[in-house]
Amino acid sequence: MTPIRTERLILRNWEDRDRDLFFRINSDDRVMEFFPFRRDRAESDTFLDRLRDGIAERGYGFSAIEIAATGECIGFCGLKEPDLDPVFPAGTIEIGWRLAPEYWGKGYVTEAAQAWLGFGFEALSLDEIVSFAVWNNFRSTAVMERLGMRRDPAGDFDHPNVPDTHPHLRRHVLYRLTRDEWKKQKRAAL
Repeated sequence: MTPIRTERLILRNWEDRDRDLFFRINSDDRVMEFFPFRRDRAESDTFLDRLRDGIAERGYGFSAIEIAATGECIGFCGLKEPDLDPVFPAGTIEIGWRLAPEYWGKGYVTEAAQAWLGFGFEALSLDEIVSFAVWNNFRSTAVMERLGMRRDPAGDFDHPNVPDTHPHLRRHVLYRLTRDEWKKQKRAAL
């Protein structure tokens, strides 16, 4: 992937130097509050390798977020096709993110996600990008709303991969943004 630069960030493919941070965010109870699992180091490394290979193949995915001024990796953001058949039809693209807690509340995810939306609608010519989260994950849904995504209550769903041991994590809310809506937002911001 060609790195994407924003005012403060570099969105790039994963590197071996990112493994410690990637493990930390995938095993941290605060970061993973709305997930029914935590990854150990081996699982985290395997997941990073899968993301890195997918990005190398497609040119996009859940990529590393690096602070440009320091070179520090702080989490990830990007686009990918959710593996949630039959919830989403083939070709659906979601935007998602995960960030180390010490970087929450600084606008990094919103900045990275805005860049990825631009990539999705301009470079990939997508008609729509979706995002979803556990119904009470208000930090993530607030980001979706800041991005101009609109809630689609008719699309809310019970996540098929959440085990019965975690019923409180099953219900997910769906947000959508079309290319036309995104273009209107861009024009209004000028």
